[in-house]
Amino acid sequence: MMTTFAAIFGTLPIALAPAPAPSCRQPLGVAVVGGLVLSQLLTLYITPVIYLYLDRIDRQLKRRLEPQLEEVSEPPSKPAVAAE
Repeated sequence: MMTTFAAIFGTLPIALAPAPAPSCRQPLGVAVVGGLVLSQLLTLYITPVIYLYLDRIDRQLKRRLEPQLEEVSEPPSKPAVAAE
């Protein structure tokens, strides 16, 4: 996050510069700042959500494909016979 914020704040003067002087650089600055903000949002919010959905799908598939793992039943116990 610190690297992204440093790059964003370093590019902001180019993106927010007045139009007449650096008119050819301003679109580049806007594109860089927008790309960095979008990639940061995707990394911080979208990636964990995708991971959670994939984990949920994986658990459901495991339940369907391996139902014997969920059914943990105790073996039938035999009555104890006293030795004489």
